[in-house]
Amino acid sequence: MINELNTNIETQESLFEHHSILVDPGQNPYRIDKFLMDRLPHTSRNKIQLAIENGFIIVNGHPIKANYKVRPHDKVQVVLPTPPRTHELAPENIPLDIVYEDEALMIVHKSAGMVVHPGHNNWTGTLVNALIYHFDNLPTAANNTGRPGLVHRIDKDTSGLLVIAKTEAALMGLAKQFYDHSIVRNYYALVWGEPETASGTVDINLDRSIQDRRIVAPYANPEQGKRAITHYQVVEKLRYVSLVKCTLETGRTHQIRAHMKYIGHPIFGDAAYGGFQIVKGEQFSKYKAFVENCFQIMPRQALHAYSLGFIHPISQKNMYFEAPLPSDFQAVLDRWIKYVHYH
Repeated sequence: MINELNTNIETQESLFEHHSILVDPGQNPYRIDKFLMDRLPHTSRNKIQLAIENGFIIVNGHPIKANYKVRPHDKVQVVLPTPPRTHELAPENIPLDIVYEDEALMIVHKSAGMVVHPGHNNWTGTLVNALIYHFDNLPTAANNTGRPGLVHRIDKDTSGLLVIAKTEAALMGLAKQFYDHSIVRNYYALVWGEPETASGTVDINLDRSIQDRRIVAPYANPEQGKRAITHYQVVEKLRYVSLVKCTLETGRTHQIRAHMKYIGHPIFGDAAYGGFQIVKGEQFSKYKAFVENCFQIMPRQALHAYSLGFIHPISQKNMYFEAPLPSDFQAVLDRWIKYVHYH
């Protein structure tokens, strides 16, 4: 991680600047943690020290150690994996499906249809609204970002597992693992068609689409977008569709959805990426009716975050969790298996 952070901050992957401070010309040498406590009065010394340990405090483009002393004209930046908060949060009594919990963290199974954190047009009813109702004092990144406990997210209409940090140390430790791509994240996706190879890797940059800013698009130009890597393995071929396991190496917005479309196999039911229409199969009325019925059963992308593995940031033990397919996904998969068997 230290070597990766030695690049200019604008090129650092998945980090957002929360504070940028230019040290005064007459500043005497002063320990970085004390300096930041003076400049960031609502931030605890413990939080600052944890940020330093995990490489999130940058001075002149480089991470520093806890004993670093600021000097005149130093540029001090606080960068974190989550963007700054822009709106107040309201606690809401929304039930949580907690798969695992201890003093440091918890694993939550998010249902399809729930937004993870407040944002444009979704300021209520989110997982974060539920978290702040059920749990007090969840940690947040510097500057109160509005995403307490979160170190990653999944799309609204994607179901599956999320890890939530309950302490500052857990937040920093998990954030570092996500930044280092050492977290194991596997998804099940039902995609249109049958990939030519049983397994493969999609490695192409992704960025917001020029035509439609609501989605992302692939870019062959290495200077555009951010590198995105998805490994896939075909679990079951069903002639018209395939069940595929996708493993994330990076975690870009809509990564699996955009990558599957890029290789010609959009996710079944994914309206934003061309999967909510018949992409493969006959034009017979019975087949069309069958597909439409599947869309009605699962009117969303067939994507599920089924497993999550990481090192516990406190105990240092290997942690691994799985969540079975939700009922709508399983029902559609069963229907396809039956359809192919009898046709």
